[in-house]
Amino acid sequence: MKVTPLISILAVAAGLTLVGAHLAIWLHAPVEATMGLVQKIFYLHLPLAWWAMLSFFLVFVGSVGMLFRKTASWDALAGSAAEMGVLFSGLALITGSLWARPIWNVWWTWDPRLTTALIMWFVYTGYLVLRTSPIPHAKRRILCAVLGIVAFVNIPFVFFSTRLWRSIHPSVITSSGGGMEPEMWQAMGISLTGVGLLWLVLVILRTRQILVQERLDGLWAARL
Repeated sequence: MKVTPLISILAVAAGLTLVGAHLAIWLHAPVEATMGLVQKIFYLHLPLAWWAMLSFFLVFVGSVGMLFRKTASWDALAGSAAEMGVLFSGLALITGSLWARPIWNVWWTWDPRLTTALIMWFVYTGYLVLRTSPIPHAKRRILCAVLGIVAFVNIPFVFFSTRLWRSIHPSVITSSGGGMEPEMWQAMGISLTGVGLLWLVLVILRTRQILVQERLDGLWAARL
């Protein structure tokens, strides 16, 4: 699979931005007064969670496109986005656990945000399992598209869980602005951009890889 100049530029931009993000996190953003250095996990935890959410939104979009258009490109987009969503949300759960241990004195608690996020991770992991099941290809695409749409129902519950139920998980953006220093917001902005560029490169490459694999499978089937 040929890597285009655009992907190369995006990959280089992602790498440079992530380096800048770490410089901003450790050298520019102040140490949080209450939590100390462990709070700096937040600058990776939040971008991972937000881009995971966008991944699952793309699964929804790709699934809708698949049902209406019945084209391989929509299915590939949904599949690649689901893989990135499971990866990024899994890393968000891990970094959140590492952050929680010194702050809450536990690795895990059944907080509404954590519980709904874990359910979300299991649902989309099941979606990926379905994509590899030995069901006939056309039928599997339809089933995956339906599941990709239904699974999105859980996403608003994850996002609004800290407002819907009593939760110890902090709300980053509130009516008061989140209570962070400007330097913290700047470091977060750079980190969000860097992780987002990396996410975009991975989604593009994986989508193309899925499409190429489908073409190869079709050529192989035609020779049999």
